[in-house]
Amino acid sequence: MENETVFVEVFGNNPITKVLDFLITFQLFDYPLTEIAKNSRVSYSTLQAFWDKLVKNKIVIKTRRVGKSDLYKLNTKNPAVLQLIKLDWNLIRGFEKEVFA
Repeated sequence: MENETVFVEVFGNNPITKVLDFLITFQLFDYPLTEIAKNSRVSYSTLQAFWDKLVKNKIVIKTRRVGKSDLYKLNTKNPAVLQLIKLDWNLIRGFEKEVFA
């Protein structure tokens, strides 16, 4: 796939990885599920199949409601999520060293 991130390249081009990659990249913002699906390039029905697990495990949190849409973002207070973010940065640093060496 074109323009794959290092995170997706390492952990595989699967829906959960793509969603986590998007949420890590844009962790400061909250999004409705439709936008998360669209920007992750995952179908909405596929996202719905595993979204509740991400919420239950506090990987993502609901931030607010706008109209009829709930908005969510990565839960940066979760220690496991912080480790994912750190891992993503380490992968990027390793990739940069490899490419620019």
